[in-house]
Amino acid sequence: MRTVTQRLWMFALTMLVTLTLTAPIAVPSAPAAAPQVASGQETTVTGVITKREADTLTLLDERGQEVKVTLTSETAVKEKKMNPFRSGRNYATTNLLRGLTVEVKGRKDATGNFFAERIKLTDMDYRMAKSVESRVTPVEGELKETQGRVAQTEQNQQRLSGQVEELSAVSNSAKGGAKAAQETADAAIAGVNSANERIAKVDTRVKEVDTRISSLDDFDVKNSQMVNFKIGSATLSKESKELLDKIAEEAKTQKGYVIEIAGFASADGPEDVNRRLSQMRADAVVRYLAENHNVPLRRIITPFGYGESQPVADNKTRDGRKQNRRVEVKILVNKGLLEGQSSTPTGNE
Repeated sequence: MRTVTQRLWMFALTMLVTLTLTAPIAVPSAPAAAPQVASGQETTVTGVITKREADTLTLLDERGQEVKVTLTSETAVKEKKMNPFRSGRNYATTNLLRGLTVEVKGRKDATGNFFAERIKLTDMDYRMAKSVESRVTPVEGELKETQGRVAQTEQNQQRLSGQVEELSAVSNSAKGGAKAAQETADAAIAGVNSANERIAKVDTRVKEVDTRISSLDDFDVKNSQMVNFKIGSATLSKESKELLDKIAEEAKTQKGYVIEIAGFASADGPEDVNRRLSQMRADAVVRYLAENHNVPLRRIITPFGYGESQPVADNKTRDGRKQNRRVEVKILVNKGLLEGQSSTPTGNE
């Protein structure tokens, strides 16, 4: 059976990958092999950062393959502008966080190492990745603190056990002072019992923390709605805005919630166009919730456009295509945070 410490570390490793990558990434069931690139030829890779080290980072690209990228002093990190009327921001390589979607341009050398020359990212993606990083760090701190308490408890228990054995030996070998030795032993045993009670309380607290941490990546769906769009459009209608108003008001009444947003398209046009259109629809919903209802971006899971995949109706019919031109909006409530509210007070957000 796994110890509490083992389970905590296993969860920490899981959180570093799954909790930071909170948006699902569409990966083909049978990914194509990565194209061969000649040494020195410029190539572009787009993906999500899953691992970050001092001079390297690992991407999960659109084919579901891991790509290791080497950073140099010449690597430029710039904003992928959405607004053509202002200059793009410059970022430091330290801003390349886990969970961040980036576009990397660079070249491979003769040994196959991929050196980044230019890296582009959107400001919205950076803010979301930074928010996720801020949520993971406190959990890691709590894990380390819990491990320290468990180790200290085990040391105290061993020390007290040694004291009991020593007192028992003194009691057995004492002549003429048996009564005093027995009283001393009884007092020591009472101290051990008191210590065991404290240890039991610590164990109970550790179990509560373990249960809470184990539930941090479990969510209950409190509400799920679909916002529909006209053909070729990513503009919210009046009815769509009214529906989003209700969703935002309901979300604000929940504790420990996040909002999952996924965009889709019908099969009316080319597949790559539909993929971009579905992403624009998802972004339109995010912008409306953030600008009109002040929904914090840390509460919104990275929106994703699935294109014409995952249809809910037949694309061969007019009504089916209408249903497929949609954005699915779900309110998810975190089980782990809700379980902690009964024992740990939380402040206003």
